[in-house]
This record gives sequence, structure tokens and C-alpha cells, in this order.
Amino acid sequence: MGFFSKTRRSHASLNVPALVQVAALAIILIRALDLLMIFNLLGVGGLEEFVHRSVQTWTLTLVFLASLVLVFVEIWCAFSVVKGRNWARWLYLLTQVIAAGYLWAASLGYGYPELFSIAGESKREIFRSLVMQKLPDLLVLFLLFVPASSRRFFRLQ
Repeated sequence: MGFFSKTRRSHASLNVPALVQVAALAIILIRALDLLMIFNLLGVGGLEEFVHRSVQTWTLTLVFLASLVLVFVEIWCAFSVVKGRNWARWLYLLTQVIAAGYLWAASLGYGYPELFSIAGESKREIFRSLVMQKLPDLLVLFLLFVPASSRRFFRLQ
């Protein structure tokens, strides 16, 4: 009858700091809002055309699928961050570096600028637009890495 007995934990678990909860919720909401804005901008026909254009060649298909995997990894990181997994915040940082690096390179003409790029006349204008686009993600990274309560939470878990 071990199913009905109480189980005791050998250690107490820490409460998740509010800043970590806000960061995890922000990751999920930012990605959901991104998808909603894309659906609103393109509509059903535009979305079908976007997917059709994304699978024209193997390289474009790889880039398209990699971007989808990146979104799912970011959402997975959000759930793992709340559980106190230190690797999740580092993985989220890595996803942001990869996404920003690819956007920067695609906007400068490397890769496939017609699908994933930022419009701009000069490198400075493209960089400014990239920073403005990534500002919410930078704020989330700030909440995960800078406050002492966040660092202590990840160190103790």
C-alpha cells in the first residue's frame, strides 16, 4: 500500500523569484505575439505563399525548419527556467545569439535575405532595427542574468 503513504522530500524547494517568472512568461508571450502578428500580417493566403516559398530548395527548407525549432526551443527554455534549470537560461541566450546573428547576416546579403532579413539602407540602420526588434529579448536576458535574486535562484537549484 505504498501508493497512499505520504512522501517526504529531503530538501525544501525554493520559491521562484518574481523576476524569473516574469521572464519565463515574457518568453512565451513574445513568441505567441510574434506568431499572431505574422498571421495577422500575412493572412491565410500569404501564409500559404510564405510556406511555399520557404520550401523551394533544400537550403530554404532547412532555414525554415531551423527557425521553427528555434521557437520551440525558446518556449521549452521558458518552462525549464521556471523549474530552476540553469542550462535553460544559457540555452535561451544561445538561441538569441543565433537568431540575431542570422538576422544580421541575412540582412547584409549573406544567406537568404528574401525570407529572413531586416530592411535598411545602411548597416547602421539595419543594426538599429535589429536592436529594436530584439529589445524585448534583451530585457528577458537581463531579468534572467543580472538581478541577484535570479542568479541566486539558479545557483541554488
